[in-house]
Amino acid sequence: MDEMTERPGFASDNHAGVHAAVMEAVVAANDGHAAAYGGDPWTARAAESFRAHFGPSARAYPVFNGTAANVLSMVMLTQPWQAVVCAQTAHLHVDECGAPERSGRKLLTVGTPDGRLTPELIEPLLVRIGDEHVIQPRVVSIAQSTELGTVYTPEATRALADWAHAHDMLLHIDGARLCNAAASLGVPLRAITTDAGVDALSFGGTKIGLMGAEAVVLLSDDLDDSFKYLRKQGMQLASKMRYISAQLDALLRGDLWLRAAEHANAMARRLADGVADVPGVRITQPVEANGVFAILRPEATARLQKDWPFYVWDEATGEVRWMTAWDTAPGDVDAFAAAVRAELS
Repeated sequence: MDEMTERPGFASDNHAGVHAAVMEAVVAANDGHAAAYGGDPWTARAAESFRAHFGPSARAYPVFNGTAANVLSMVMLTQPWQAVVCAQTAHLHVDECGAPERSGRKLLTVGTPDGRLTPELIEPLLVRIGDEHVIQPRVVSIAQSTELGTVYTPEATRALADWAHAHDMLLHIDGARLCNAAASLGVPLRAITTDAGVDALSFGGTKIGLMGAEAVVLLSDDLDDSFKYLRKQGMQLASKMRYISAQLDALLRGDLWLRAAEHANAMARRLADGVADVPGVRITQPVEANGVFAILRPEATARLQKDWPFYVWDEATGEVRWMTAWDTAPGDVDAFAAAVRAELS
């Protein structure tokens, strides 16, 4: 099958194209000359949009990709002798090709049943605090929604923030799918970030319909503005930033972020409902955002993958991951559910 006309599947929300409204914003920004490196009107408007959603103290720094947003955030929030606590399933740990470690930051991972950290799970890591021989935990980083498709409620996030702050630590969110989480909970973006005590955020745009546009958002007043230097050193300062900022502004200025996320979430729920009663399919995690995790026979998975792109999440157990996107069509969901039913019936 031609790569440019790949069948819509359920491998990743990154496979989806760019939302038409976002592409229109990029085209509109392509008008004449504008100041480089963020000194343009589009970047100023994007900054306003971030403040509107995350509070007047929010400071947004557009970057090219989520790996940079996460890793540069960790570098800013820690010293080389300090560590970042994250779930064993965290993208920061599993899918960044060792970038945090290459930057000189150690990760302390925690096993979780559903991708979510709690103070009780992290507490055992706080040993030998102040001992110069031992790496010192400084940041708790959580994914929202998690890599297993679950979400943190505002109360759960606040509990983590309060615990972290009580132990002289900071709370960071990998928000690659933050919009999906907020849509799932039916709350504003700031309810699960700023209002919940989060210090810094990697805001994801690519998975919700943007084209290589993410941002690091500093939420705590206690954090200085040194990230602008790290962004430059990290090769993430765009000269023609208006094209990134125009996308972020288009996503946040209206309700596009919400509509796109609600649709993706609804398609995941539709898929889960469509296969829930199929013999041989066991859904392993609550379907709270835009991902469905299930276990089925490996031979059935292999046959389904010939026609429908999706990933095996855990080869040992046969668990698969089915992701939906802002543009997933109900007809494709129903057709895939029917294929699963036919294969396993």
